[in-house]
Amino acid sequence: MGTRAVMEGYEVITSDDRKVGHVVEVTGDNLIVENGLLLKKRHAVPKVLAHEDESEQVVRLSVSSELVDASPKAEDGQVDHRAVAEHYGLAAGDPAPATEGYGDVLPDDPARTAEQEELRTGIEPAAQRTARIREGQSDPGPHGRPPSIPPDPHEGP
Repeated sequence: MGTRAVMEGYEVITSDDRKVGHVVEVTGDNLIVENGLLLKKRHAVPKVLAHEDESEQVVRLSVSSELVDASPKAEDGQVDHRAVAEHYGLAAGDPAPATEGYGDVLPDDPARTAEQEELRTGIEPAAQRTARIREGQSDPGPHGRPPSIPPDPHEGP
């Protein structure tokens, strides 16, 4: 019995323990997850992010429900595999990923460096944050201390 037949019908649970639907199809490197009672929506999720549990008939994802909800929809049975891979940050979605090194780039490798991903999501990159703190440009925390120093439990608010 192949993966296709085994996972169809399984409930899908995300990393934040939310049920986001059930597997209705396995196509290529993606699972098609359907949710909704009347207004059904289908989203594609890369199989590399899914871990099946046959005993519980559950597929657990290593991504959040928010990321699944924001993913490209699978409409009329059509899946844009490149858009799905790009949405989940996999190298298959980028013809020349920045993470390409001396070896082979596999489709499920990350397409962006950690710093690029931080910039893309609006988070200050770690290197910039470290430099800002070292230069004393960080915002003072409680009681005028830098945020990296924990508060004194004996001082009042």
